[in-house]
Amino acid sequence: MAGEIKLDILAFGAHPDDVELSASGTLAKAKSEGKKIGIADLTRGELGSRGSAETRDKEARTAAEILKLDIRENLNMKDGFFDLSDENKLKIVRVLRKYRPEIVLCNAPSDRHPDHGRASQLVKEACFLAGLVKIDTKDDNGKSQEKWRPREVYSYIQDHYLSPTFVVDISEYWDVKLESIKAYSSQFYDPKSKEPETPISSKAFMEFIEARSKQMGRYIHVNRGEGFISDVPLKKEF
Repeated sequence: MAGEIKLDILAFGAHPDDVELSASGTLAKAKSEGKKIGIADLTRGELGSRGSAETRDKEARTAAEILKLDIRENLNMKDGFFDLSDENKLKIVRVLRKYRPEIVLCNAPSDRHPDHGRASQLVKEACFLAGLVKIDTKDDNGKSQEKWRPREVYSYIQDHYLSPTFVVDISEYWDVKLESIKAYSSQFYDPKSKEPETPISSKAFMEFIEARSKQMGRYIHVNRGEGFISDVPLKKEF
């Protein structure tokens, strides 16, 4: 059963495609190393100018297959309008306690889309709260969940440039990352599309994604990379 899976990495995204754009290479790499991986989308991306919530649901399922995710869940928060409410924090706490990830990845702390920074704060607060024994949550069967706090929480970098704390080498997994992004065919560049133009639907945006991966890779002397931000210092061995 999905609820019995313990994940090594759980990536949260405000919208379906957030994780694919910014952290899917890292997930693909982890999967190749035998780790259990998953994505939890906060919303269905229903306010997107192109496609529909139903289209995005289908695209997210396709991307999940490409990335070989062990789980993918949608928390059905309100796209564009979710807040830092107790209700939303508890939704995330339940997911954290259900899958008990060692590492959590979340949205950029600030970005062009206001949902991204808000999602980052929401997930980080929930990661702390999930470790408090006096917060009682129930699983799908009505049974009390045990407390769980992820060992590490990192933000991935999205549209705005933010200086990474560390970079993961995804050179061998670029093709998988690109395929998972292209699963969202209604969202991104398609010269035959009749949908409205958006900041992410142009050919230039896909070129930007490729350039960003090369930029991050350059910092660690590899072909392609994905950058992450840690709110706390990381241990370094010499």
